[in-house]
Amino acid sequence: MARGEFESQKELQKCLPDNVGLPLAYGTLELDPSSSFFLTAFRHMSEKVVDPQPLAEVLSQLHRSSFSPTGKFGFHVTTFNGAVPLINDWCDSWEEYFGRQLKADIQWLHSVRGPDPKFDEVAEIFFEKVIPRLLRPLESGGRKIKPALVHGDVWPGNVQLDPATRRVILYDSCCCYGHNELDLAMMREPRYQFTREHADKYRELVPPSEPVEDFDDRNAIYAMRDNIINLGLHSHRQFLREQILEEMERLIKKYPEGIDGYET
Repeated sequence: MARGEFESQKELQKCLPDNVGLPLAYGTLELDPSSSFFLTAFRHMSEKVVDPQPLAEVLSQLHRSSFSPTGKFGFHVTTFNGAVPLINDWCDSWEEYFGRQLKADIQWLHSVRGPDPKFDEVAEIFFEKVIPRLLRPLESGGRKIKPALVHGDVWPGNVQLDPATRRVILYDSCCCYGHNELDLAMMREPRYQFTREHADKYRELVPPSEPVEDFDDRNAIYAMRDNIINLGLHSHRQFLREQILEEMERLIKKYPEGIDGYET
């Protein structure tokens, strides 16, 4: 886990040298090999929520200036979103990478909260119909998306202002080379103080991927990952189960024919 954050911050720093908490070292404790450490340069942070414009500028710079070293989707080490490992083996398509990770997230959820036959029943249809319908068009019909370096956990707890420099600082990342829109996921959820206004400002700088009309539903499935992880991590957020199921069922109803119903 410590190595994942170290490597994530190191990759971010290559693109954003003035906007990243400087990673210094990581390793295991000599007296307790079961425990690890990650050391970063100290920065005094403001608790004020970062405004939409400066956040959009930093994220757009990250996504535009980064390039996957393999040209594929993934990362060179395992990273962690909270306690959840990201399966970062390189993939040729974003549909393969994201679908694989979302399935792994659900498996992790069941390992924490126990089996859920109703959830699995809906999820099976969701993976059959919705994931191909919303992600395959990004890379078919002559369309392509660049595997961009994404922070992976953009919310106000991981993005703050350095009051001395007035620069936006990113930390506590779980990077991968993926679809840039992934970093807008948490701007959908009311519990976070980054809002749709932040996402809209980003979209002014970086237009949505084609097909543009699918943007909001792609954003919905990207936000679903965070809700699944929160459902597993926090016992007081069990209400998220119904929210996730309702969103899956909404999208299944909207795209009953899956990719077969998509007209290029």
